[in-house]
Amino acid sequence: MTSQLIIRVDDELKKKVSRFAMAEGKTASQVVREMLEQYVNDHDIEGYIDRLWDRIGRKMKEKGVGPDDVQQALSDARKSR
Repeated sequence: MTSQLIIRVDDELKKKVSRFAMAEGKTASQVVREMLEQYVNDHDIEGYIDRLWDRIGRKMKEKGVGPDDVQQALSDARKSR
């Protein structure tokens, strides 16, 4: 479901956004939605952490590191303290 967000911008800014959007084959609304999505992604720490863990998990899997290896590494690190 979508809803409207009404914003006010300077006439000249609206013209420029519309012109640039059209050059990319987009509407001004599409450009604004993309910008808002990027803003939320940049400020959403929970999403950032989830994506970080996903990247770490993929890299570990690529290197052949599994859950048992992680448990052993934690045990070893705790013993060395």
